[in-house]
Amino acid sequence: MTSWFDLLTLDADGKEDEKGIKAAGETVMKMIADEETKSGIPSSRILLGGFSQGGGLSVHSGLRYDKPLAGILGLSCWLPIHKEYPGAMSSANKEIPLLHCHGTQDVIVPYPWGRRSSELIKSFTPKADFKIYEGMGHSSCHQELQDAKNFIKKCLHAV
Repeated sequence: MTSWFDLLTLDADGKEDEKGIKAAGETVMKMIADEETKSGIPSSRILLGGFSQGGGLSVHSGLRYDKPLAGILGLSCWLPIHKEYPGAMSSANKEIPLLHCHGTQDVIVPYPWGRRSSELIKSFTPKADFKIYEGMGHSSCHQELQDAKNFIKKCLHAV
């Protein structure tokens, strides 16, 4: 199944499309750099976020980006290429605010996979937060959207 990269398995310890993940990450990083250059928006005012594969890619790209970002929001996702961490982490984003949200009934990106990713991220990113939504599947709920809204407002507060 291809979206941002090939999803070879839903097993947390299975083979990953490392080449595709890294290529997609480079695309996201180029998009950030283009916003800085073309629009004059500093990276510190850019927040990456996404759902499922897009959330995983946001986490992957944001943790590796070489300039400070405003934050990372990952919904129903996991940390791709998790075995490379914490070594793959950019020093520019060691203190980045990160909100990872996950439902307990997610059968696409299983909750234990999201929880393990969150535990790993928290081990090297002190501002990471993991919010759990009881009974939510691979979707969203009102409380999750409120939490995401509050996180975005906090990260992108008025200058």
